[in-house]
Amino acid sequence: MDRKIRVGAVSYLNTKPLIYGFEQGLMKEAITLEENYPSNIAAALINDEIDIALLPVAIIPEMKDYHIVGDHCIACDGPVSSVCLFSNVPLESITTILLDYQSRTSVELIKILCKKHWNISPEFKQSTEGYENELNGTTAVLIIGDRALNKKGDSLYAYDLGQAWKELTGLPFVFAVWVSNKQLSPEFIEAFTKANDHGLQHLDEVINANTEYDLKKYYTENILYKLDDQKIEGLKAFLKRLYPSFELKIDG
Repeated sequence: MDRKIRVGAVSYLNTKPLIYGFEQGLMKEAITLEENYPSNIAAALINDEIDIALLPVAIIPEMKDYHIVGDHCIACDGPVSSVCLFSNVPLESITTILLDYQSRTSVELIKILCKKHWNISPEFKQSTEGYENELNGTTAVLIIGDRALNKKGDSLYAYDLGQAWKELTGLPFVFAVWVSNKQLSPEFIEAFTKANDHGLQHLDEVINANTEYDLKKYYTENILYKLDDQKIEGLKAFLKRLYPSFELKIDG
């Protein structure tokens, strides 16, 4: 390309290790970095406003052309801690769930869990900014990202979607992977992957720069960053539930 590659990443704490290298100046001559919440990043990639994104995986089947870049992801194999259903009543008493407007993948995941794992049939409602404060009675709220971490302790019940998926399938859950909407050069992908690794190799520095939460446990126990074969199996299982005829392709 005769211009910089436009990179989009989610502006949550869980992405900080992956973008730390970029923030430290790695690839500054090759990329520009934009941060936003997941649904906006997805729209920008689909509309070709960016070239590569840490993309919520539920969007992949909607892409006309997609390429999974490198071997990094945002995933969990059990409790994720930052994607939770908060409620003041037990699951069987929930009548309404307010869905996180910043999410798409977690919204689809909770619908699967309600039907296939928890065996409940609540009404799902879209939300807008400030909906977190509408937790009341039999109305529960799905919250993702940093806001979920900060919500802990504010409700009588908190159901972790990563843990629930593990109980349902026995597999890890992948929330996001690096996806481009065009073919990128092997040289760029190699440098991009090394830049991702930089933050994972300097976790203490990442933690010291972001002190809002107990990030040591979060980055080493809750969030998993390597897209290995088992996580790909979990990703395929999720996408098959959304789009039964979809076959995920992995470049290379």
